[in-house]
Amino acid sequence: MRPLTATIDSAALAHNLRVVRTHAAGARVLAVVKANAYGHGLERAARALADADGLGLIEIDSAVRLREAGYAKRLVLLEGLFEQSELAAAARCDLSIVVHCEEQLRMLDAAPANARLDVLLKLNTGMNRLGFAAAQAGAALAQLRTHRAVRAVTLMTHFAAADEARGVTSQFESFSALAANQELPRTLANSAAILRYPQTHVDWVRPGIMLYGCSPFADAPAVQFGLKPVMTLASRILAVQELKAGDSVGYGSTFIAATAMRIGVVACGYADGYPRHAPTGTPLLVAGQRTRTVGRVAMDLLCCDLSALSAAGAGDPVVLWGEGMPADEVAAAAGTVSYELLCALAPRVPVIER
Repeated sequence: MRPLTATIDSAALAHNLRVVRTHAAGARVLAVVKANAYGHGLERAARALADADGLGLIEIDSAVRLREAGYAKRLVLLEGLFEQSELAAAARCDLSIVVHCEEQLRMLDAAPANARLDVLLKLNTGMNRLGFAAAQAGAALAQLRTHRAVRAVTLMTHFAAADEARGVTSQFESFSALAANQELPRTLANSAAILRYPQTHVDWVRPGIMLYGCSPFADAPAVQFGLKPVMTLASRILAVQELKAGDSVGYGSTFIAATAMRIGVVACGYADGYPRHAPTGTPLLVAGQRTRTVGRVAMDLLCCDLSALSAAGAGDPVVLWGEGMPADEVAAAAGTVSYELLCALAPRVPVIER
């Protein structure tokens, strides 16, 4: 069997939820499990996150699956309904739905006569993707408060730069002005805001990437916040090549050896979810020792530098990201973010839960 595996540490996921509660004491936690729980497996994550107050996701079929499997807490569709035909399932499964535009407001008129839905009214405070602008927010809220199919309303927004130096001040002030004098629950804080902006915690927080053991910040590692990696992508060295100065490695001969060196060939490639664009120098571990990739990542294989690891050879373990090799660091070297690495894990990679 091909040696590449992804190990999911459910205890680490539960630990990271406790970190969220430490930072956002007093707020309820809507754990974000969209995109198959960031590649970690929806049902697996739901079990590990049993102590959360609810789960947030995008796909209604996933929400229905969780409900039918016995999940009894709040389930929020973070982008609301995409089709009017989804209303019946949302009502039957008691799903909470985001409403972010006039079209979704009109969809509610077709709700079954006995439907009573919890709605999150999304306000656009500066992200400028989804949500009602300030000029339309009051009218939308008034419609929801009197709508026959609406049981309760929560106000929400999403921060564009909580992970950057400009922070959340402008958006927080805009949201506060819109929510003033409204005795309604509120939810604002993503992972970055949970960790750095306690004023945004209010009633519900919505952690995503920090649950999976990665940092939302480019300037602060996950370990600084006490987070533990949940996914570890690991493989082995399949073969070793001895290069002379001037020899090249891989497709396109993008890496040329300046001196004699040893190259390890690893069973992992872009068909497994490893980023094809990761350049020479992307870090990884071989037998617990740090080294770097060399050459172009192929569909099923990549190569690494064993020149300084004299004892390393075929069969030795490799950690592509996870325990001992933060996904954030690998992602930064590849010019992307850890979210993409985790979500891109391919179906062909066997997953082991521990």
